[in-house]
Amino acid sequence: MHIRSLLYFLGEALKSIVRNGWMSIASIGVVSITLLILGSFMVLSFNVALFTQDIKEQVQIVLYLDETSDQETKLELQRMLASHFQLEEVRYVSKEEAMERLKQQLGDRAYLLDGYNAEENPLRDSYQVRTKIPEDIPIVAKEIADYPGVGYVDYGSGVVEPLFQFTGLVRWIGLAFMAGLAVTAIFLIAHTIRLTVYVRRKEIMIMKYVGATDWFIRWPFIFEGLILGFIGAIIPVIVIYYSYQAAVLWMQANIYFIPLIPPERIMEEIVKAIIPLGVVLGVLGSSISVRRFLKV
Repeated sequence: MHIRSLLYFLGEALKSIVRNGWMSIASIGVVSITLLILGSFMVLSFNVALFTQDIKEQVQIVLYLDETSDQETKLELQRMLASHFQLEEVRYVSKEEAMERLKQQLGDRAYLLDGYNAEENPLRDSYQVRTKIPEDIPIVAKEIADYPGVGYVDYGSGVVEPLFQFTGLVRWIGLAFMAGLAVTAIFLIAHTIRLTVYVRRKEIMIMKYVGATDWFIRWPFIFEGLILGFIGAIIPVIVIYYSYQAAVLWMQANIYFIPLIPPERIMEEIVKAIIPLGVVLGVLGSSISVRRFLKV
């Protein structure tokens, strides 16, 4: 495409946007509202994923040692845990350290444990282990429970499995909802821009009759859809940025224990998704709409 032709098509697209002002505003509005809903859900989905991942990373396996095991058995257990390919972290916790932790957790009631000393400590030596993939915890726990020197294993059985099922369900629902919004956006934008094309159907027919090629007619509409899609994408990006920034400040002041993705980081993902999507939807909507009017 020559620069001269490019400038002509771009000029025609801008003239059409100005000439069909209300239809152009309607098209931008449809793009903006649709992408605002989609972008808002993306922000929610990203933060839910962060929250669920944070919960997953806190889940661990506590492996309590068999007190009757000899030193050789304990060393063999340590070696087997260290070489397990699914484990990311293996940390030994002596019963003395466990007692100190328990006292810290009790706080002002730590005096309840004053009767226990090093010889009468009822707690057990243990290993705290984390898996590389949190969802592997139930399988790994059952496997290492049979290792030599293991007394018993605790990983929150009955709680961990439903938690992982719930987080997986949330992820799939989020993906399905975003896909549904994208399809809805294409449908709405295509029909909205089709009204703009319909208004100019006689102009298209005249151009066809005087010998204009399909692509010569189509390019101004493609540029028009591109411009409308781009403007329609910029608006929700701005709205989401300032709204999310305000939400983060409020959450940090009132519900600080819930982790949130920083605005700058999440906006990088939103911009990379929303701007190209808006342009693609605008171009696709224009292309679909103008096709039927080229058949004269």
